[in-house]
Amino acid sequence: MGYTYTQAAAIFLVADGLGGHPQGDVASQICLQVVTTLFHKQATPKLADAAQFLQTAMRAAHEQLLAYAAMHGLEHTPSSTLVIAILQDDQCYTAHCGDSRRYLVRGGAVLSRTVDHSVAEWKDSMLLANGQAPVSKHMLYSCLGAPRQPVIEIDTPIALEVGDRLLLCSDGLWGNVDEEQIVDSLTAYPVTEAANELLDLALLRGGAYCDNVTLIAVAWEKADNPMLA
Repeated sequence: MGYTYTQAAAIFLVADGLGGHPQGDVASQICLQVVTTLFHKQATPKLADAAQFLQTAMRAAHEQLLAYAAMHGLEHTPSSTLVIAILQDDQCYTAHCGDSRRYLVRGGAVLSRTVDHSVAEWKDSMLLANGQAPVSKHMLYSCLGAPRQPVIEIDTPIALEVGDRLLLCSDGLWGNVDEEQIVDSLTAYPVTEAANELLDLALLRGGAYCDNVTLIAVAWEKADNPMLA
């Protein structure tokens, strides 16, 4: 995960390299590097068209992953999810590919959440810690670095209000912490405390085989002073 900003715009990103694919950690780093580099080239000090930037940056990250695989003679391309939020002109612009999510919480409820590019497959042989209840396995149908063209979803911009909370996270968080708990934490605590609480809760519930938990939380306090964790 990462973030960077200019005097007039800020960008927040979470990328989650795919398990079972080669060099997932490399894939997530490539995604962040490509997007943040483009951001600083084009945000002078703000983006001319934030929605178009998101589309261009996502595709550039995908193409760089393909180029990396070709350069290193890899049979399978390193792949990653990616969710991006840009704050500019008192609005939130969001794009994502895969199942890393962006939540926008307002007034104690989820105002907006990205929709995962995955399907749930129930596996009776996969049991929860109590050895009784079946669990679902989410299978991605789109990610950056995939052989087919990725699905890149650009959300309608949302006008920000004082007190809004943003959360970008990997499935290691939302897969172990329900939406009600996410809302409660972001609403009740400053974002630094909320982020730590959600991280600890996800790791506790995930147990010994917990997937990686990555998140970044932002509080929109006023137009020139967002706070983040």
